[in-house]
Amino acid sequence: MLGAFKLFLVWLLDQGLSRKTLRTHRDHLDALGGELIRRINVDPKLRKRSIMSVLMETLGEDGGPLIYPRKTELEQRSFDSTCRKLHRFLLDSKRKHSVRWKLLTPRRMRHRQRCVQ
Repeated sequence: MLGAFKLFLVWLLDQGLSRKTLRTHRDHLDALGGELIRRINVDPKLRKRSIMSVLMETLGEDGGPLIYPRKTELEQRSFDSTCRKLHRFLLDSKRKHSVRWKLLTPRRMRHRQRCVQ
């Protein structure tokens, strides 16, 4: 899960978004990760599945899960926007690269940073 989130955040960095927007997306990914962990702890059957399948099942074209504790409608819509973006990113990267999901290890991250500089 963290590997996919890191790749998504690196992709967002490449989009040239403002710092505030990047922080908002990062915070929403944190909430999404917490919700995924909560679901896995509540439903033991999910522990046998890959985290990517649970993530893709949680996300959708219409957004993500409801945020707990309950937030305002505006905050939920903002969270859903990040989830839709992540969903599109995951689908596009699967189609474009047709590779298995690999975790972005610190070594790969350092290599990526060297290539960008």
